[in-house]
Amino acid sequence: MSKKLVAVTSCPTGIAHTYMAAEALQKAAAEKNVEIKVETRGSIGAENALTDDDIRQADAVIIAADAKVDKSRFVGKPLVEVGVSEAIKDAAGLIDRALSAKAPDLVTQVQEIKEERKAQATGWYKHLMTGVSYMIPFTVAGGILIAISFMFGIETAATEGTFAYVLNYIGGQAGFGFMVPILGAFIAYSIADRPGIAPGMAAGFLANSVGAGFLGAIVGGFLAGYLVYYLNKWIRLPRTLEGMKPVLILPLLGVGITGLIMVYVLNKPMAAIMTGLQNWLTGLSGGSAVVLGLILGAMMAFDMGGPVNKAAYAFGTGLLASQVYGPMAAVMAAGMTPPLGLFLATLLAPKKYTAEEREAGKAAAVLGISFITEGAIPFAAADPFRVIPSIMIGSAVTGALSMAFGCELMVPHGGIWVLPMGNVITHLGLYLLAILVGTVVTAVVVNLLKPNKE
Repeated sequence: MSKKLVAVTSCPTGIAHTYMAAEALQKAAAEKNVEIKVETRGSIGAENALTDDDIRQADAVIIAADAKVDKSRFVGKPLVEVGVSEAIKDAAGLIDRALSAKAPDLVTQVQEIKEERKAQATGWYKHLMTGVSYMIPFTVAGGILIAISFMFGIETAATEGTFAYVLNYIGGQAGFGFMVPILGAFIAYSIADRPGIAPGMAAGFLANSVGAGFLGAIVGGFLAGYLVYYLNKWIRLPRTLEGMKPVLILPLLGVGITGLIMVYVLNKPMAAIMTGLQNWLTGLSGGSAVVLGLILGAMMAFDMGGPVNKAAYAFGTGLLASQVYGPMAAVMAAGMTPPLGLFLATLLAPKKYTAEEREAGKAAAVLGISFITEGAIPFAAADPFRVIPSIMIGSAVTGALSMAFGCELMVPHGGIWVLPMGNVITHLGLYLLAILVGTVVTAVVVNLLKPNKE
């Protein structure tokens, strides 16, 4: 039975060397009686794309690229990575190296689960999460820089010419200012590859300019992405002119058509919806705030990093650009509670857990304080009908308390490690109390439901 390889080739310009390397690998593989499938990431995006089955069945992976290639889909596979020129010069030697390469050490269980979910994500959810993942670094950098500027004093941060003002300006303009355009750009990128970035960013920028915020960017990103995707399919040029599509035709038509639709059709209604949402959220108090916190908290615990969890998380992070910080606080607190609660449960009633589960509890504690909800998955997988309702109750309590206390969080990640910074979170003591109460509730409920181990 012949060996199977998969490969990705890509050069910075995405024209000549990308395809030369692919051809060299295919020719060398045929001479060695090795089956190979090569994904080329050229100027018009990915062609001959590798599927999950292709990667699963492959004995090894070759990446011959001078441009960035996402390697997360190849986790656990023997992998050789070289520059594109090496594949052209010595494709046969490269294939030999790949076939003799050893599989890397397995990543931690949590990381495996996260990568598996990422690989399984398809359709609109995959596109939305791609946009959110590229947006988060801008959110984190902007939020923390603004918080640092406030450490010098709110008035100082607002006084032009001071160092605090400069930090505030950088955080607001270079961080938060790019959040919404980046969200639109990489939703479109996920749909249409590189040709979708410019139209998607234009859609996000135009949405942001009229106050349509992250909702406008989401709609504009999907519009731009599918527009460019189908334009790329419909427009056919001679081979010698194909290089004009990604640098001239697709950006021109994509930005122009998307921009016109945003300005004349979508911007006003999306801005009205966003304004209404902001007014409703900022006006929440009492029972309404508690109900929203309950819902967000339960969503964060329901699938521990899955689509429902990520939907709640995307809602919280998206609102940061509109200076609505309450839901983000509830989301992070509720996401920390499940692994922390299960750790506490193993301490309170060790006879209800195996030795392996008690050890997993220690790891869950570290993941929990770092806002990695997936730390609860090993417990939920072993006993879903008792664990999942328990952690949902605990997280719902935490989310409700966070909203009831009026806690606001300016950054979308980091767990307890960002909380000591001044002005990252309001009402820090009450926020920690909300997490503590939810943790205790989780532990008590799950231990009431669980029998002792034999």
